[in-house]
Amino acid sequence: MRHSVDLSNYMIHTDLALDIVENSNIEGINVETKVEKKIKITDVDINEDGSKTVCKKAGIYVTIEFNDVTDIDNYNDVLEIFGNELKRVLAKENISNNASCLVIGLGNEKSTPDILGPLTINDIIVTNHLYLIGQLDNRYRRVSTFKPGVMGENGIETSDIVKSIVKTLKPDFIIVIDSLSSGSIDRVNKTIQMTNAGIEPGSGIGNSRKEISKEVLKIPVISIGVPTVVDAVTIVSDTISYMYKHYAYALFNKDNPSNKLKVGEVNYLNKKDYTSKMSNQKLFGIIGDLSSSETKELIKEVLTPIGYNLMVTPKEIDFIMKKLSSLLAKGINNVLHDIEDK
Repeated sequence: MRHSVDLSNYMIHTDLALDIVENSNIEGINVETKVEKKIKITDVDINEDGSKTVCKKAGIYVTIEFNDVTDIDNYNDVLEIFGNELKRVLAKENISNNASCLVIGLGNEKSTPDILGPLTINDIIVTNHLYLIGQLDNRYRRVSTFKPGVMGENGIETSDIVKSIVKTLKPDFIIVIDSLSSGSIDRVNKTIQMTNAGIEPGSGIGNSRKEISKEVLKIPVISIGVPTVVDAVTIVSDTISYMYKHYAYALFNKDNPSNKLKVGEVNYLNKKDYTSKMSNQKLFGIIGDLSSSETKELIKEVLTPIGYNLMVTPKEIDFIMKKLSSLLAKGINNVLHDIEDK
């Protein structure tokens, strides 16, 4: 039986719709999942009723989950699927092959986890200036780019800057690229989200600015992002969950001879999950009896007042940003200009 879950009282540090609706059966939200080349693709369709329940704008959210893109095979597979899914989102918005596009790279170029947008923009094929002197091959559509920076540097709302450019340039649609925040360690740097619902810069870290959306700009806005940071509350909460899995697996396999030969090396996440067969409260007391959301709320109450709910990013973030921005740029170029990556 479907039921409503009111999340309005929870401040969830995430930009990913999948973080909020995963494992929930919520009225007004439809979730469909498929797997291609070991890459998980999830469509989250949120209508107006579902939007009120989960405090997420109505729209289509396509989430691509993958493994390490530093591996060339994974990189190429993700690039192909990203391109296919972007084409599908554009088709849902009825965007024609010759529609002009403005690609916007949000983010702070002085902050590595927030540099995804600007880095991606550097590799986008720009053609608008060439159309001013003549017509190009029909495979190349009219494309412009812009890096607005952040309000802390220029003192101007990004949405207002974009609105002014749209008024002057008059593009047919916009693609916005930004670094996101995740509510799960597993999805950091391993997820791409695309949505036609636009974006609120900074919302994932509790620093929301004016939104950039179809409602504001009167043209389709496709937002593309990768979660590059996660808050300390999520890290601690996920660690507790992994501890449950680790102890449960160890308890039910304590007499397994093969495990005695691999002390501390068994990846319990790839094994059968035994958490449902044991009492977490027996091992962890009162905390063990809390639900996932209750655990997060408790940790937030502990860390926030003392200023320790930090936003964290992996140590190899510099290298990963170059790979991810390259992937996004190639995928966008291939779709916008109908060209194949060589």
